[in-house]
Amino acid sequence: MFGLKKVSMIMCAGALAFSLGACSSGEKASSGSTGTGYPSKALTVVAPSGAGGGWDLTARSFVKVLSETKLVDQPLTVENKPGGGGAVFMAEYATQDVQNNERLFVNSPPVIINNLKKEGNSPYGYKNTTPLAQLTKDYGAIVVKEDSKYKDLQSLLEDVKKNPGKLTFAGGSAPGSMDHLISILPAYADGVDPTKLKYVSYDGGGEAITALLGNNADVIGTDVSSVKEFLKAGKVRVLATTASERLQGELKDLPTAKEQGIDAEFTIWRGVFGPEKMSDEAYKYWEKTIKNLVESEEWIKEVETQGWEMEYKNGEDFKAFLGEQEKQVQTLLKAVGMSK
Repeated sequence: MFGLKKVSMIMCAGALAFSLGACSSGEKASSGSTGTGYPSKALTVVAPSGAGGGWDLTARSFVKVLSETKLVDQPLTVENKPGGGGAVFMAEYATQDVQNNERLFVNSPPVIINNLKKEGNSPYGYKNTTPLAQLTKDYGAIVVKEDSKYKDLQSLLEDVKKNPGKLTFAGGSAPGSMDHLISILPAYADGVDPTKLKYVSYDGGGEAITALLGNNADVIGTDVSSVKEFLKAGKVRVLATTASERLQGELKDLPTAKEQGIDAEFTIWRGVFGPEKMSDEAYKYWEKTIKNLVESEEWIKEVETQGWEMEYKNGEDFKAFLGEQEKQVQTLLKAVGMSK
């Protein structure tokens, strides 16, 4: 991890005979109980955003394939709950749905970032949930216009070192949020005081790219998947990704920061979560069902269609990974003076 500790910053249907009603206050239910079995009613997967974004697409793909493969025999719906970059929904979920096994949600690094940053802080984070699985991964990208004088990351960092505030970095999220952290990560890893960098936030990655193409920004920090079409069109150049090694397929020519001597790795995962006090029965059900999902031909095809990169982690591995990324985010937020 960017000079501190490397972090590669992502349950079928046989329900156990068990009653959800046995799950009492603060206790996970015993798998030896008897009852109707989980799930016994309709299920909801929440995208804590409006329609069309990464969380929404992930939730809809997740629900679509679960239904198509009949891995879940109860009705599944997607619910959009926008506000505060996911913070509004988290406040509701962590307080009102603590034991609601029928309501899951999808998220990504903001569930960590929102809980740790000073401005726009959320008192709730992934520790107020039950991590069920990482589904996919993406990586950060440092991007310039195709006709920029910067051909590689080192040439950019040389100018940043000389005059950190000269260049305008931009992203599609507020200061202290994910695009900001991706923007400053390489410079920070190279010894530059990130508080001296000029960062301008836009309302979404699309607007940030528009600013770059319109010469209102010199560099943007975003995710690789957001710039794929602009790369194909020859409009932008990716100076570096935050992957640990080069990506495959049509992105194989994109250099990593690591191979250019800058230890700046960050994984933009997308995963599924349940309530903090989810029953053992529900947890085991999803552990088995999601594993079958990610191994299905339908899911593999869906991930390819969406242009994502699949990386599955089960609940325990996902939880451990989140703990490691939390340390990285905390360090970056402290570096920019935005840690709570």
